[in-house]
Amino acid sequence: MVKKVGTYDFSDQSGPDGEDTNYTAGRTHDDYSHSKAIMDTEHFNFFYGDFQALTDVNVQIPEHHITAFIGPSGCGKSTLLRSLNRMQDRVPSVRMEGAIHLDGKNVLEMEDVVELRTRVGMIFQRANPFPMSIFDNVAYGMKLSSQEYSKSEMEDRVHEALKDAALWNDVGDNLDKSGIALSGGQQQRLCIARAIVVEPDVLLMDEPCAALDPISTLAIEDTMLELKERYTIVIVTHNIQQAARVSDQTVFMLMDPETRSGYVHEYGTTIEMFTSPQTQETNDYITGRFG
Repeated sequence: MVKKVGTYDFSDQSGPDGEDTNYTAGRTHDDYSHSKAIMDTEHFNFFYGDFQALTDVNVQIPEHHITAFIGPSGCGKSTLLRSLNRMQDRVPSVRMEGAIHLDGKNVLEMEDVVELRTRVGMIFQRANPFPMSIFDNVAYGMKLSSQEYSKSEMEDRVHEALKDAALWNDVGDNLDKSGIALSGGQQQRLCIARAIVVEPDVLLMDEPCAALDPISTLAIEDTMLELKERYTIVIVTHNIQQAARVSDQTVFMLMDPETRSGYVHEYGTTIEMFTSPQTQETNDYITGRFG
């Protein structure tokens, strides 16, 4: 099997015939010509004991854009996502090789994982609000921080985070309400507010809309498009249409049938991936022939 890793050119935005392309379902993708990679992986390998779950992953994540990891189940998308802020550190037998850089610094060598997770936040598939008020849910990360905040500063930042997460209009007049009393879509936006109140550089989202209805999904997608103006977003999604709608860059992963290890098969701009995929496997996946 030939393992093809697509090259990524920030300056190339042309379509298959050289024209400017805008492949979306009614939404726009950004120009990468002046973007830098805030994170990247370099010959990254991930192991559970003797089993190699990821093989030689080399990708760049451009700043203030949305990168989508797509691919069939078992190809290592979530494993790669969680590796970006070392969520698996406490899993027995986990071993990582190579490098994951954040602004040039290898996060695999960072001693302060709390600092890393402050800079690289996480939103999970199912919303996990704490059994406390909306205000306390959002302020939770600030209270854990070594930095001290005045009461007025904490209130201002909580309010701003709720506005950025498109939740303020729903809950702004009742911040004492329990976070677990909100609807599913509101709970997910509450978790987004909780993650961004500490102002991370990167926001990781592991299938954030998988448990939501279409209306709530649209609200989360709109929130992502707003948030990328301030944050870099990396999302794992099984929804190919969602990747096409919201992402600027797409990373397509597959699993080697012999080793059962995941690898990056192809990656590039979402426009390129969905209009002129470089391999038949990529074309088959994005058109729904398998996966």
